[in-house]
Amino acid sequence: MTNEAIFIVLFMIATAVAIGVRRLRIPYTVALVLAGLILGLVHAFRPPHLTKELLFTVFLPGLLFEAAFHIDFQEFWRNKMAIISLAVPGVIAAMSLTTLILTPVANSLDFISIFSWHYALVFGALIAATDPIAVVAMFKSLGAPRRLRILVDGESLLNDGTGIVFFTLSLSLVSGGKVSAPGLFLDFILIVGIGILVGAGIGLAVSQIIRHVDDPMIEITLTTIAAYGAFMVAEQLHYSGVIATVTAGLFAGNYAARTGMSPSTRIAVETFWEYMAFALNSIVFLLIGFEAKIPHLLASWKIVIVAFLAVTIGRGIVILGMSGILRRTREHIPWPWSAVMTWGGLRGALPMVLVLSLPDNFAHRDLLVSMTFGVVIISILLNGLTISPLLRKLGIVKSQRTREEYEMIRGKLQAQNAALEFLDNMSAARLKNTDIINTLRQDYEEKIEKNESRISEMHINQEQLHDEELEWARRQLLLAEKNEVLEAFHRGVLSQEIYDRLLADIDARLLELDTSRDTERNSDEEDKK
Repeated sequence: MTNEAIFIVLFMIATAVAIGVRRLRIPYTVALVLAGLILGLVHAFRPPHLTKELLFTVFLPGLLFEAAFHIDFQEFWRNKMAIISLAVPGVIAAMSLTTLILTPVANSLDFISIFSWHYALVFGALIAATDPIAVVAMFKSLGAPRRLRILVDGESLLNDGTGIVFFTLSLSLVSGGKVSAPGLFLDFILIVGIGILVGAGIGLAVSQIIRHVDDPMIEITLTTIAAYGAFMVAEQLHYSGVIATVTAGLFAGNYAARTGMSPSTRIAVETFWEYMAFALNSIVFLLIGFEAKIPHLLASWKIVIVAFLAVTIGRGIVILGMSGILRRTREHIPWPWSAVMTWGGLRGALPMVLVLSLPDNFAHRDLLVSMTFGVVIISILLNGLTISPLLRKLGIVKSQRTREEYEMIRGKLQAQNAALEFLDNMSAARLKNTDIINTLRQDYEEKIEKNESRISEMHINQEQLHDEELEWARRQLLLAEKNEVLEAFHRGVLSQEIYDRLLADIDARLLELDTSRDTERNSDEEDKK
């Protein structure tokens, strides 16, 4: 099978999984990994290996840029102390704790000998970066606090860079290179600092060009150049491509999008990057499933469990410690959130790629590969599937049962009212047998009355529901306006200039609706603190 055919098959599988998870109600990325594991076990076909070159060239820049593009810099800055603490000193502390916990336990297992702390440090560095895609998606669907999403997402954007830098430095230590604490600190500051400068330079340059261009296709292309160009330039200069891309994404999403993009263009750019994230994540998580060799993992199950516990315990201690330090500041992290952030520290493709990049003659390489793959698979499957019950158990999100029942009834009401409208059209056509129309109308009116009574009896925040229904109604009206403008343009009723102006006005109102909704939610969360 050719590579082109393989990628088409992968997208077909991803589409089938995406449709299936709507019924199963499990995280999409978890389902993708399961699908990859099953297909890998039966040797359905052989996809391309998830190499460092493939991840760094195709997947990582796009995923990082999309996440950074959609982060509100003001929210990020309001939580900067918590995010940076977790992503830099927090990652260093987690690496150290993982090393301290893992080294003695690994050496106590019969089949492992001379597993020094140097190799445990390499493992701690490569496993440090978190990949919260499944968790953040779950947060959104369950209505978790927006600040919690910002903390988890923001930390993951920065700890990728921290993890890669310290993985490189730990390899230098193992190979016998002279490493000192001041030297490590200076190298880290230089690698990250130059990465920030590269990302800021490219992000600012692209943003300035966008301000003088009003063409969605060109502006989408410019953001793509920013995403992949920042990563490539920083890596070619041997600095942090991850940090460069994140910085460029923050510039593009907060400066270029708000000052240089028209509402229509901004919607087009955001839609493009949302699809890019969906496509890239689909392939990455399928490949994670394919790469994991179940027989090898089962053969090393003891050390895999130990490694998973060491990583989880280390992360838990760090987050609890940081929560305690920030307790009396405005950026305090509630204790239940600490538990969620600990358990939500899923690992993804980056640790797998880093461990596979180790030289073939690297001591304990096979063991490190098994440990890394095992921790990644366990975290995705176990943590990913249980994070939703944990959120409900801790009271961070409310039970969805009542809300789902309400949405079901509201959906029925919409369908029944649409049917009544169709009956009115049938009546206007002056059908001979009007008794049939009247009978059907009475039947639907009774159903509507019954469902309206059920909604009024439900114990739901009526003020909140009123606001949500008003927002939904406004959005539907704007979409109806947009559809009519599109139809009028295709019929030749509107010229290109008038069509563009009308469409820009509607897109501006849609964007304003989304912005006001996010502002209200942020205000509500600030009031609850």
